[in-house]
Formats: sequence, structure tokens, C-alpha cells
Amino acid sequence: MKSHYIARVGVIAAAYAACTLIAMLFLGSLAWGPVQFRVSEALCVLALFTPAAVPGLTLGCALANIANIVLSGTGMLGMLDVVFGSLATFAGALFTWKMRRRPLVALAGPVLANALIVPAYLPLLLQGIGFYTIPFTSISLDGAWLPMYLFGLVATGVGEAVIMYVLGYPLQRSLAKSPIIKRELASMGTTGK
Repeated sequence: MKSHYIARVGVIAAAYAACTLIAMLFLGSLAWGPVQFRVSEALCVLALFTPAAVPGLTLGCALANIANIVLSGTGMLGMLDVVFGSLATFAGALFTWKMRRRPLVALAGPVLANALIVPAYLPLLLQGIGFYTIPFTSISLDGAWLPMYLFGLVATGVGEAVIMYVLGYPLQRSLAKSPIIKRELASMGTTGK
């Protein structure tokens, strides 16, 4: 049983990291930039079906963020995203798992976690990679942590909500009908909605 759990964690981590890196190729900085639109976050719906999704999504996020350090050249500043971005994914996935009996509420976990945590460190990271104003404004990032945090709260929250409810919710509904997921839920003694 433990080997199955570890395998699930690994598969989920690999899927999240791969989806994030592929999205980077097609969406550029939207997976990491000042306006967050990380398509791979739709995989957070997996936490509705298995507790293995919580460490799997967290590990996948950490791996994707480590790869981004190499690809984008953020250096040690990128470690902020590795640590705190992964923390946001962990918190969101854990909330989703705990609230799994109410999927629409559960999907708010990643939205809130990312909207509250990511903008707290994003101004430092953005300045480190060459952004000096709040996106779409002429407001300097120097000494503007609160306006940048508020911008990030809205931008990240809206982006995450779109991902979770426009992509994630239909994905969850489709997965709930899958024989594999039904078997997983039956083995845990729960049923899908």
C-alpha cells in the first residue's frame, strides 16, 4: 500500500512539473510573472480524490520552480518561489483535500492560498529579474510593497480562480466519472460527486 501511495505522489509531482514547464513554453511568464496564470494549478483538483495529491502537487511545484531558476536565471531569488510558492500549493491542496466533500468550496483553497502568499514575495522576485514598476502602471516597486501586494492579491487571485473554476472544476467532474478514480475512491471508502 505504501508503495502505491509513493507512486501516486511521484506521478502527480511529475504531471504538475511537466504541465508547468510546458505552459512556460507556450504562455511565457504567465506561469511565473506578475500576473499568475499557471495552468498546471488545475491539477489541484486531484486533491479531491487522493491524499497523495497534497505532497505530489507540492513536490511538483517545487520541481517546476527549481527548473524555472535555471531557465529564467533568477538565481537565489528564485528560491523564494521554491519555498513560498510550494508552501502556497501545499496549503491550497491540503484545504482541497480537507474540504473534498464540497468541491466548489474546496477549489477555493488554491485560490486563497496563492492569492495571499505569492504576492508577499513577488515584489522582491520581480525587482531581482528586472521589473521596476507595478505591471500596467508607472508605480515604482521601490517602497511600494503594499500596492504591489494588493495588485498581486487581485491578479494572482483572479488568475487562480479562472484556472480552478474554468479548467479545474470541469476536470474534476470528468475525473469523477473515470473508472480509475472511482476505484481509488472505493478503496478509500468514499464516493465522488
